[in-house]
Amino acid sequence: MSDLTAKILGRIRDVPDYPSPGIVFKDITPLLGDHVTFAAVVDALADELDVDTVVGIEARGFILAAPVAYQAGAGFVPVRKKGKLPAAVLEESYDLEYGSAVIEVHRDAFAPGERVLIVDDVLATGGTARAAVDLVGRAGAEVVAVSVLMELGFLKGRDRLTGVDVRSLVVV
Repeated sequence: MSDLTAKILGRIRDVPDYPSPGIVFKDITPLLGDHVTFAAVVDALADELDVDTVVGIEARGFILAAPVAYQAGAGFVPVRKKGKLPAAVLEESYDLEYGSAVIEVHRDAFAPGERVLIVDDVLATGGTARAAVDLVGRAGAEVVAVSVLMELGFLKGRDRLTGVDVRSLVVV
């Protein structure tokens, strides 16, 4: 186990039965409060990728994606829950481990052919990430990779992202 992996795992708190019974929520707030580990995570998520824009998926993806965009010298685009963006949008519905939802992005968020990195905190069933990949593609940009802090390997979300470079800092 690498030093970064150990630091990350040591700063993620399991919260049982949240947001619903049977779900074990991975709370990253202890990690965010540790400047050294948070900075190392941002550096690792931004490492070795040439991108024009970083997409952050609401809500915890924003926390990671904005500093990754800064570190990568790229712009930042939020992918939001339905009804939160003020201009014309593209939308995509998806299923997640405890329900379903819709995410949106502004229709004019990307230039044609723009190279995009999608960042989120957790890859679980892959529904949110797949929806974000589809939105970026429909908007005319190219997804270079999906990078996540943590992948819940037992949920096999990576399987929904065939053909996409998926990068996880830790797999649990």
